[in-house]
Amino acid sequence: MNDSPGRAVPGPSPSDGERPGAPDGQDGGTEGAQAPAQQPPAGGPKWSAEQPPPGEWSSPGTPQAPQSPQTPQPPHQQPQPGAGWGSYAGPRPGQGQYGPYGSPGGPGQWGKPPAAKPGVIPLRPLDLGEILDGAVATMRSHWRSVLPITLVVATVVQVISVLVQKYTLSDLPVTSAEEPSLSDVADTLGGSMLALVANGFIQLIGTIVATAMLTMIFSRAVLGHASTIGAAWREARPQLLRLLGLTLLLGIGGVLLVGVLIAPGIALGNIGVGLLGGCVALPLLLWLGIKFSLASPALMLEKSSVSTSLRRSSRLVQGSWWRIFGITALTGIITTIVAGIIVWPLTAIGVAIGLVDAGPTALETGAVMNGWAPLILSAVGAVIAQTITMPIQSGVTVLLYVDQRIRREALDLELGRAAGLENYGSDAAAPPTGG
Repeated sequence: MNDSPGRAVPGPSPSDGERPGAPDGQDGGTEGAQAPAQQPPAGGPKWSAEQPPPGEWSSPGTPQAPQSPQTPQPPHQQPQPGAGWGSYAGPRPGQGQYGPYGSPGGPGQWGKPPAAKPGVIPLRPLDLGEILDGAVATMRSHWRSVLPITLVVATVVQVISVLVQKYTLSDLPVTSAEEPSLSDVADTLGGSMLALVANGFIQLIGTIVATAMLTMIFSRAVLGHASTIGAAWREARPQLLRLLGLTLLLGIGGVLLVGVLIAPGIALGNIGVGLLGGCVALPLLLWLGIKFSLASPALMLEKSSVSTSLRRSSRLVQGSWWRIFGITALTGIITTIVAGIIVWPLTAIGVAIGLVDAGPTALETGAVMNGWAPLILSAVGAVIAQTITMPIQSGVTVLLYVDQRIRREALDLELGRAAGLENYGSDAAAPPTGG
């Protein structure tokens, strides 16, 4: 009897020329020839001479009905190939290629079902570890494209930020030891607002450019394709104005929402009513922020408009708000801790150098924070931190978008074909590939 690979038939192997399962006195070579009956070893198990053929063994504790191996299995229903990531094939069947997610993928299969992995993630619904690992793996394997983008953007942002802080805030009256007048306070507030707006605008432009280019790099990394900086820029450039409009719309909408909710308290002069409006605004802003958190990758990868990307994000997040919120919050905590570990020691060194140069009185007036040493060292720490954390945050957002489309729209089948996997999804289970 020929054993299938990995499955050994219990009991002693039949001798050469002997037909398994034949009654005593018969072999496979000569009919009617007498052969001495083989006795099982003393004390060993007595197995039946009739064993089931290979391939019909069932998992322990899982009864299975016999199934003819010749019965053809119906192919999995596939979405028709579309033009890029923007195609929509309808909802994914609940018992599709992999069976119910989170449960055994089929008879004899336990745990996560096998899936192709042409790039940084397997083409199936992802868990938290796989999303974070995919973001870090993209940084590690495509660092020639990822790190220069974030390094240049972070450096430009921090250089301009240092210059603005040095020449806008260093001579403000609030930093002097003298008692400021009312006009001095107004000048101080005006200068602070100017610096704040300038820094915010610079960071907004830099973040938009970096996010757009990183989104393209991560989308190619999912397919196992490398992407150059020039290619990422050419793909992202047509959508930059729309991404800017989306970002401004979300920011202005959040400000207006807070203003509407706290306006009654301001109008009535009642602090309690204003605080109540603020307490209502915070969770509402959080809910809307997660609801539209996938609008950016939807706009970039589907080449859609601002309104369409907002609707797409709302549909993709629906029913998974808490899951996306948890992954986003955990990513924010991780990146904040990493940034703090890098920035705060350098800032402390800069403050110590400033105290040595300016003397202890500079700490009382706050002038030490506007010295070159603390500003430069803080900027160096911020550049290093943003170079590391910006790709992680962008990558997690893109992979969350991909994961939601896999769960709802069977995007994994389209990605498998786009990655060059022939007939991917046509069988009951696609064999995993390298990656």
